[in-house]
Amino acid sequence: MASASSTSARNLFQDSKRRLSERVQVNVNNLGSIVHQVQRGSKSNEMIQQSAKHFCQTESTMENSFNNLQKMQVLLAQMSHQQQTIKSSIKGIEEVQEQIRDMQR
Repeated sequence: MASASSTSARNLFQDSKRRLSERVQVNVNNLGSIVHQVQRGSKSNEMIQQSAKHFCQTESTMENSFNNLQKMQVLLAQMSHQQQTIKSSIKGIEEVQEQIRDMQR
């Protein structure tokens, strides 16, 4: 009788263990389904991909802007040099005009 009750207790324990394992597996599967649905519903992957795409586009735009600024600095330096040359030429013209006036008198 003792062995019959120990066998039945062992069977009951194994049955409970099996059912608990099945429930845990069902809960894990359900949790996975919920996460999948939340992820699909929130469209977080699409938002992350779109953000990365916009970031890459912004990066190239910033690089182009930086290159354009460098070109503008070169142009500014050239224009400044040309302005100085024009100023000195204007002074030279004024001196030549004075010499011409002096010669005409």
